[in-house]
Amino acid sequence: QEQLVESGGGLVQTGGSRRLSCAASANIFRNNNKYWYRQAPGKQREFVARITPGGNTTYVDAVKGRFTISQDNAKYIVYLQMNNLKPEDTAVYYCKMYFSWGQGTQVTVSS
Repeated sequence: QEQLVESGGGLVQTGGSRRLSCAASANIFRNNNKYWYRQAPGKQREFVARITPGGNTTYVDAVKGRFTISQDNAKYIVYLQMNNLKPEDTAVYYCKMYFSWGQGTQVTVSS
């Protein structure tokens, strides 16, 4: 299984910003959709955002207008820019490409 390496999580205050990164190999990066999911304590993992190889994006309603997914096709990295963070955004964030998942990165938003 291909390895995905996430980074960028941490503690941030309400209203702050954070950028998550997910690095992959060229083999899995090319020609596959890239996803961000999150899992809050006691809740199921949920879809957050998706970007296609052509750059089309989709978001869950809860993050529309605040989060932006993007990709660097030269570096094989997918990003999740998170602005105006809220306490309810607190979760472990995972990237996914094809059947591979990252290890997760914790984002905690303090009120």
